[in-house]
Amino acid sequence: MPAQQTPAAITVSQMAEMCEVSRSRWYELVDAGVFPAPVVLLSIKRPVYDRNLIQKCLEIKETGISLGGWPVVWNRKRTKTSPTKQKATPPAKGRTADPLIEPIFDAVKALGLTTTMQAVTDAVAANYPTGIADQGQGDVIRKTFLYLQGKRT
Repeated sequence: MPAQQTPAAITVSQMAEMCEVSRSRWYELVDAGVFPAPVVLLSIKRPVYDRNLIQKCLEIKETGISLGGWPVVWNRKRTKTSPTKQKATPPAKGRTADPLIEPIFDAVKALGLTTTMQAVTDAVAANYPTGIADQGQGDVIRKTFLYLQGKRT
């Protein structure tokens, strides 16, 4: 911050914000001798940083050399990221997905086939006309995968 734009005095909270730390962390760093302590203006009875102290604090933050002359390593500022949400695969044409078919669909996709829920449903119906309730899941996955793979060649 150039001297002509630097305010005459700022609060401890403002100084901490300028140096990208919380106010409580700021006081810890002041107590540890990393940053200078604020001055208390008797006219307002409040701790503040004047222009000289502001410049010194910004210099300490920029150079990483504390008030006592030892190096200070700053942690990276956290970036706010929202967790990525995986889109659920909508059931084909308004039908609700069969809970027995969903794991088959997931397994076939995990094996590297690009397919749709409808294609997996059709493949299961072609291989198991009476249903898959009494079949082993591994067998159903294998036959469905081979069926869909054969349709692609």
